[in-house]
Amino acid sequence: MAQFVRDVMTSGVAAVQPDASLVEAAQLMRAQDIGDVLVTQDGVLLGVVTDRDITLRAVADGVDPLAVSCRSVCTPEPVCVAPDDDISEAVTLMRANAVRRLPVVENGTPVGVVSIGDLARAQDPDSALADISRAAPDGGTMGPGRV
Repeated sequence: MAQFVRDVMTSGVAAVQPDASLVEAAQLMRAQDIGDVLVTQDGVLLGVVTDRDITLRAVADGVDPLAVSCRSVCTPEPVCVAPDDDISEAVTLMRANAVRRLPVVENGTPVGVVSIGDLARAQDPDSALADISRAAPDGGTMGPGRV
């Protein structure tokens, strides 16, 4: 059974610059079939913007998503984990901060994301959440990834 974040995280980073529009972020999410992107500048993590952020902090207010930057709606200074952290630490942080995803940062640089689905598949592969996390939005199978 996986013990460390590095064993269950999705490697690689989908990132946008802070001045990228919400449309750019949404298009990247769609292209990569993910629900969040990291906001970075010069390899430094500044925040996280989720599909929910775009919906609730911009679209619901009627703002033009082409005119709004990711910096303005992202969650700044997100809670992070390191690849060598125990997965129980990731679970504790998700619970304490009511988040579904955590950036994985090594030596100050984002290297991946760990999701609640990643942790469910690692800790209880037969759970309903693990099953849901494996299913693609169209009903197919995604394999490892983010919820």
